[in-house]
Amino acid sequence: MLPDRSAAVETAQVVEADLSRFFGEIQGTFVILDQQTGRVLRHNARRAQTRFLPASTFKIPNTLIALETGVATGPDFTLRWDSTIAPKQEWWPAAWSEDSHSLQTALPNSVVWFYQELARRIGPDRMTRYLDRFGYGNGDIGGGIDRFWLTGALRISAEEQLEFLRRFYFGQLEVDPRSTQIVRELLLLEETRTYRLSGKTGWADPGGAEPESIGWLIGYVERGADVHFFAMNIDIRENRDAAARMTITKEILQALGLIEES
Repeated sequence: MLPDRSAAVETAQVVEADLSRFFGEIQGTFVILDQQTGRVLRHNARRAQTRFLPASTFKIPNTLIALETGVATGPDFTLRWDSTIAPKQEWWPAAWSEDSHSLQTALPNSVVWFYQELARRIGPDRMTRYLDRFGYGNGDIGGGIDRFWLTGALRISAEEQLEFLRRFYFGQLEVDPRSTQIVRELLLLEETRTYRLSGKTGWADPGGAEPESIGWLIGYVERGADVHFFAMNIDIRENRDAAARMTITKEILQALGLIEES
């Protein structure tokens, strides 16, 4: 995979940081942008510029596009699970096999069948047009309209995720402000008196020439008027590594003084 750069990082003051103590034996990258100073802290520069499957982090643009095209009408928009199209798998979380989901439940529970149906209804022409408008990774939807972000051709780097998040947050994606606000509300992970942490995980298991599963966590931290955008990914060698996405991220954010210990 070829390295890539994002506009946010190219124009920022980049500080290379060795954050290996947080990752331990896990291979990964972490990039964080302080919007107020324009300073970027980056661990593992080459990997930060390398494109991977976005997996469920793609639910952010997928939701935006569904709202913009009218495929989804709002946070209460609901789809029923059709087991003939999406048969239940042994590894599914319990929430995925509920009879129906709305955007309000499908995004935080990362319900794949729900978002596959959204993508089918959006269709390849509109999907491609919006990904091009967003400047989202390589913009390639090859591999099936309901699979391209899971096992198909779409690729994006951590630095590109950072730039996408920044433009999303500040309403620079040329979408209705209502759509942006709905997605921002759906991304909220935790809120305290001092900060708001928002984000989305992803886990891609492409197989083939990419034997390692890739785990993502992208998002932002708000402290009053200050906002920091972050993107990280790791190799997932065994299932228990998946939890490290949040653990590593929170430990780094705590070390930077952006969140407090739970």
